[in-house]
Amino acid sequence: MATKIRLQRGGRKGYAFYSIVIADARAPRDGRFTEKIGSYNPNTNPATVDLNFDRALYWLEVGAQPTDTVRNILSREGVLLMKHLRGGVKKGAFDEATAQRKFDAWKADKQRGLEKVAADEAKAKKEAAEKALAEEKKVNEAIAKKVAEKKAAAVAEAAAAEAPAEAPTAEEAPAEA
Repeated sequence: MATKIRLQRGGRKGYAFYSIVIADARAPRDGRFTEKIGSYNPNTNPATVDLNFDRALYWLEVGAQPTDTVRNILSREGVLLMKHLRGGVKKGAFDEATAQRKFDAWKADKQRGLEKVAADEAKAKKEAAEKALAEEKKVNEAIAKKVAEKKAAAVAEAAAAEAPAEAPTAEEAPAEA
């Protein structure tokens, strides 16, 4: 039996959610499967993966072939690296403790990289918000300046309209006398 590690689609239209399953290669995509070993949600940022590491490693070691997408997921989670390191242990290249140290170092480095990306993203978001705020302040200042000019013009116009009514001009004064 050719066993595959693949995705089984779930979720509503336009909002896919996948289960990572072990299935016979002849079974339909969303049909019969042997075991569910995790889930994958591409709708979140970053994509959420919930994986049973030990079972995924077991199935890889007994010969299950992952699909391309699942291979990428397993690689990001470190399952393929652990399979590779266990192969080195079996061949006698190094012992189990060395393999575990190498895996832990890889995991820590990956975690630092993810934290750096998250920090850079947060910094870029903050800078974009500050830039947008500065631009909005400029626009508000320009609008306030226009409003002040309109008010000043209206006040000047009102003062000009009231001035002739209160004080008689030179032409009107001799006519009354």
